[in-house]
Amino acid sequence: MTDDEIRPAVAADVPAVKSVTDAAYRPYIERIGVVPVPMEADHTANVAAGKVFVTGDPVIGLVVIETHEDHLFLDSIAVHPDAHGQGVGRRLLEFVDARARALGLPEVRLYTNVMMWENQKIYPKYGYEVIEQRADGPYDRIHYRKRLS
Repeated sequence: MTDDEIRPAVAADVPAVKSVTDAAYRPYIERIGVVPVPMEADHTANVAAGKVFVTGDPVIGLVVIETHEDHLFLDSIAVHPDAHGQGVGRRLLEFVDARARALGLPEVRLYTNVMMWENQKIYPKYGYEVIEQRADGPYDRIHYRKRLS
């Protein structure tokens, strides 16, 4: 496997998936006042369901995606802080687009917490547009979509 290859996660990757997710989302706990949902995900179940794709050896980045009838939902994207600025997030977002196209889906959707302002600068650069902002329980979220051509 090359360092930039993105592959389906396997059971042996679960500890790394948890570790990278926790490292990526931990800084937001204090800012948003709650533990970000991806940190509480059932990583074992998500990997077993084929929703998790990883990159790096050891794993430095990952996406959790869900296929829906009319879109691909990007549930979580996580890049280990040590790997920031190396294009890992860009490659993962490009992978998600390619996966949606391969599945014949017309768009990718995601949401981010309103307090994760870094993401609000990133997603529009990759073609995402805001569809709405709404509260889901303790989470104030901005919902995005990217229409694929």
